[in-house]
Amino acid sequence: MASSGTTTFDLDLVDIVEEAYERAGSEMRSGYDLRTARRSLNLMFIDWANRGLNMWTFEEADVALVDGTATYTLPADTVDVLDAVIRTGAGVEATQADLEISRISLPTYASMPNKLQPGRPINMLVTRGVAAPTVTLWPVPNLDDTYQLVYWRLRRIQDAGTGVETADVPFRFLPCLTAGLAYYLAMKNPKLADRLVMLKTVYDEEWLRASDEDREKASVRFIPRVYAR
Repeated sequence: MASSGTTTFDLDLVDIVEEAYERAGSEMRSGYDLRTARRSLNLMFIDWANRGLNMWTFEEADVALVDGTATYTLPADTVDVLDAVIRTGAGVEATQADLEISRISLPTYASMPNKLQPGRPINMLVTRGVAAPTVTLWPVPNLDDTYQLVYWRLRRIQDAGTGVETADVPFRFLPCLTAGLAYYLAMKNPKLADRLVMLKTVYDEEWLRASDEDREKASVRFIPRVYAR
């Protein structure tokens, strides 16, 4: 007997919620059940961002630097900045160069005596506030050359949606997603308390498998760096 020949299996939001309710020992019966499941999913996505680096949310972005401007606002869905360079001669094969820029702490930035010193930036301070994060560069960019800040960011996982959309996760995270939602839903229902330990165990195992697979596979060598304060 021939196999299907397809590798396109996915679940939309309703499928995920139905599977999660069934795993929890219940079923989705009303619009409120879907609404409360969506809320739990969105909270779980925030927890995933706090747990570590979700590689499918890595994105490269850039900011054209302005003469005399030190601070730039990043997109509001940025969780954190993973790495960055200052790019000169952008778009010209013979002259484009990416130059290292170091991330520094707030105490290090505060200790700099002249925060208005102009030049090619070599340090950046990332501030993660309630609203959009910002990055502050030092020295303050001057336009002796054309500078771009090129950075790699971790963005937020997209919201759960209204029902017909698929989740903003790769297929390899679908088992973890449904297991986690089943656990979250069971926590809300006292009648399902006897299943909490089992659901939590399954969720933790699925998360461990998925997060262990979702990592950089290239060889990496770590070199300690001393930051002066």
